[in-house]
Amino acid sequence: MLEKLLRKKSISKILADAEKGYGDHGPNLHKTLGVKDLTAFGIAAIIGAGIFSTIGKASADGGPAVIFLFIFTALACSFAAFAYAEFASMVPVSGSAYTYSYVAFGELVAWIIGWSLIMEYAIGNITVAISWSDYFTGLLSSIRIPALNINGIHVPDWMTMDYLSAYNGHQHAQSLLNAGKSFANLDEATRLANNAWLTAPRIGSFHLVADLPALFIIIFITWLVYRGMKESKNASNAMVVVKLAVILLVLSVGIFYVDTANWHPFAPNGVSGVLKGVSAVFFAYIGFDAISTTAEECKNPQKDLPRGMMWAIIICTVLYVAIALVLTGMVNYSLLAVGDPLAFVFDQVDLKIMSGIIAVSAVFAMASVLLVFQMGQPRIWMSMSRDGLLPKAFSKIHPKYQTPSFATIVVGFVVAIPSLFMNLTIVTDLCSIGTLFAFVLVCAGVLVLQDRPDVQRGKFRIPYANSKYIIPVLFVVMLVIAFTKYKTESSNFLFNKAKVYDPISFVTSLDGAELKSVQNQIVEMQSRINIIERNPDAEAYLGSLDEAAYQKFVDASSVDAVKKYNTGWSLFMHKIPMWIFLILCGIIGYYCVVKNLSLIPVLGLISCLYMMCELGISNWIGFGIWLVIGLVVYFLYGYKHSKLNQEVQ
Repeated sequence: MLEKLLRKKSISKILADAEKGYGDHGPNLHKTLGVKDLTAFGIAAIIGAGIFSTIGKASADGGPAVIFLFIFTALACSFAAFAYAEFASMVPVSGSAYTYSYVAFGELVAWIIGWSLIMEYAIGNITVAISWSDYFTGLLSSIRIPALNINGIHVPDWMTMDYLSAYNGHQHAQSLLNAGKSFANLDEATRLANNAWLTAPRIGSFHLVADLPALFIIIFITWLVYRGMKESKNASNAMVVVKLAVILLVLSVGIFYVDTANWHPFAPNGVSGVLKGVSAVFFAYIGFDAISTTAEECKNPQKDLPRGMMWAIIICTVLYVAIALVLTGMVNYSLLAVGDPLAFVFDQVDLKIMSGIIAVSAVFAMASVLLVFQMGQPRIWMSMSRDGLLPKAFSKIHPKYQTPSFATIVVGFVVAIPSLFMNLTIVTDLCSIGTLFAFVLVCAGVLVLQDRPDVQRGKFRIPYANSKYIIPVLFVVMLVIAFTKYKTESSNFLFNKAKVYDPISFVTSLDGAELKSVQNQIVEMQSRINIIERNPDAEAYLGSLDEAAYQKFVDASSVDAVKKYNTGWSLFMHKIPMWIFLILCGIIGYYCVVKNLSLIPVLGLISCLYMMCELGISNWIGFGIWLVIGLVVYFLYGYKHSKLNQEVQ
């Protein structure tokens, strides 16, 4: 049984199968892509929500030092890109990490990675569609045409938001209002969500909230991808030119408004503040691996795929670092926790025309990301169908457009329907953890095949450096730093010391009597400095305290300790991913010494594992549930219909 689950495909067989094809209308996709096109696809996928949105929150947490997080993430992705490039050179067919895992680990692992890639491409596109909807509706509201008496085109809030965000925003708003916060002082996202919930049409007690612009953009992009690679390539290249031109304009104009005083202190919240943005910054880099799904449509995949991936990462990293420095130089880092940081900073220096240009380019940027992701997923399913793990219809090639037509249409439905009601935060984190899992397996796959004499090598191979002389020393240095410079934090982690809840979690968990008690405590403290406020905003007051003062306040509170401190299992379970990381680091270090593993894929493996652990236990649980569902599908269909299984029989 185990032997069948781990049955592998040889590289020669994969190439032969790709040449024969399993589609109903001919075997071949249209070979039309060169290195410039691949680089453009990579830039199209990477330059999107990251540079137009998440860079703001990451900069607010880490200050100007967030550039080091972009560089670290770029290095981690580069290590993974080397592994992808070596595999793409060995196995120049569609399928990406799924196909590579079939060679290195066998069928079951290949299925798992193929299933997890749905999280990257399909669920990732749900995320981008929701973000695109936000930018598009914001752009419509900013349209001013006095001659036509148009003062903004305002789409109702309940038509621009998912159901969960509206419901959760309403509940959160009510909790904060009960805690003494005025409606005007609620953050904009909470106000919009609350308004969407209250103004939405109802069917009985059900509130009709759905993100309609997200639905429409998915339908359009799916149609474009269905029409053919040439059309997709031309659209992608055009959108890349537009957004690169705008980014260069932002840099060339913004640099004249940089005040170097805003770069001091450079790392205001220390290393922890910089690392707080790991998931957001990593999401900004997701997409470069989608290039590998187009291998069968490349003119020279063994040469051009590695170059396309590397050029895309290098160009995007330079742009991310430059934009981060300009943003944090134009305004104080603490002001950047907004959804549209590029437009925001130009508003602050009264350049409204730049804000408008950025808003338009953001719509193009998001659309190009949608295009690349929506193009990648059908080609993964096509490869799985060729192997018999999915029904044959998924490998059907359109006779005229030469695209995986059925798979493209199914992906359209899979992305469009959830985009109407799924929560942005949920899908972002699930997308990130699915992608990182793929990166981990691709890096590990290169290491597994490192010394296999029977493996047919491609034209590109990762430069070899022996990790046994570097990785153990690196681990020792990290341990020394942890127990010297960060002794308190390390001790708290090891001994699971109780941790106080943050102000928002603390305040919103209180019932009426407990909230009144906390407000009385605040009034008593304020009276000592001659401030009288009968119904104080508890969350705002507690959030304004420094860490030591807040800890002292909570310690003195008469509220039940369960609501004040995170302790025991509820605290430890959030540390499980990090414990898994530490244990795996020990195992990796052992094999580095024993097997003389190649350094670059080892570094990729370790850095991607670390970023997975930063995503938190709830995302691991969600990912685990997703994989269990995938295993059920595999054993009900894929195991029996696998072409390797049929060949054995």
